[in-house]
Amino acid sequence: MKKKKETKLYLHKKPGASRPLVDRGYDADFVPTADYRAEMPDMMDADDSIQGANVPIQQVGVSNFKLPLKFATRGGDPVTLEAAVTGTVSLEANLKGINMSRIVRSFYDFRDEVFTPDTLRKILTAYKRRVGVLDARLIVAFSYPLLQKSLRSGLEGYQFYKCAYEATVDRAGRFRRYIHFDFVYSSACPCSAELAEHARDVRGAYAIPHSQRSKARVSVEIAPRRRLFIEDLQAHCIEALKTETQVMVKREDEQAFAEMNGAYIKFVEDAARLVFEQLDRDPRIADFQVACAHLESLHSHDAVSVICKGVPGGFRADFSDFKSLVC
Repeated sequence: MKKKKETKLYLHKKPGASRPLVDRGYDADFVPTADYRAEMPDMMDADDSIQGANVPIQQVGVSNFKLPLKFATRGGDPVTLEAAVTGTVSLEANLKGINMSRIVRSFYDFRDEVFTPDTLRKILTAYKRRVGVLDARLIVAFSYPLLQKSLRSGLEGYQFYKCAYEATVDRAGRFRRYIHFDFVYSSACPCSAELAEHARDVRGAYAIPHSQRSKARVSVEIAPRRRLFIEDLQAHCIEALKTETQVMVKREDEQAFAEMNGAYIKFVEDAARLVFEQLDRDPRIADFQVACAHLESLHSHDAVSVICKGVPGGFRADFSDFKSLVC
């Protein structure tokens, strides 16, 4: 029988050995001194650390680091919510990289503030200065609860809205603020409603028009020196679309919702134009984009529409992530 070749183990002891070749252990009592930290390797000092093309990178940073934040409300009392933060900066050619933790640390410096889109200006200014870059972007995503009253019974329940504050600052120091807001509603098809009534009138056939759960994603740029709240965007969407999905219902509420869907039938094109009409009237909103998806119960595919205000250099109707509108 062929003898097995002798091999080495580095992290584990072999039979007869008193210790492994490489000691493993964690010194919980070790405290680094200033001199120790100054001598630690820093990849920024490496002369050959850039791999690939030596070109600028438009965005580099961190995504989805989480912490609880206090958010301002239109009513005045802040609400504490879990927030997910994305922070990115530009990186010029010949620069090796950025210290990712500086983005996080810059944000944590402001964690005790009550957040509005304006708060992001201070954070952007701080980490742009700390990291030493030309362009920077910050997005804070959260789920925002608002109490919704039922249509007829008087019950109440919390509706949660997927939201995000976004802010950017460019190399010229121009600061821009955005709010992204998702609104879920019911859409009853006008064509199906007409056909159902025709079947009843001509043949005495009972038919139910098709309707579907739908979503509008509203992205707005806040005008300079103006304030805008999540509650304001919710009010615009309710005024435009009427048929927001309900939280708490009794039979009288379900009946009212059926009546409301009949009163406000709409195609996906109608939904986009109705929201456009509301946003365009608000002087606090400098620019906007609206993307709607009706999750068809008639078809195996969805009906979608996208519209924007049409501001030069602003939002474009190029939304394509319709899968994110599934609700």
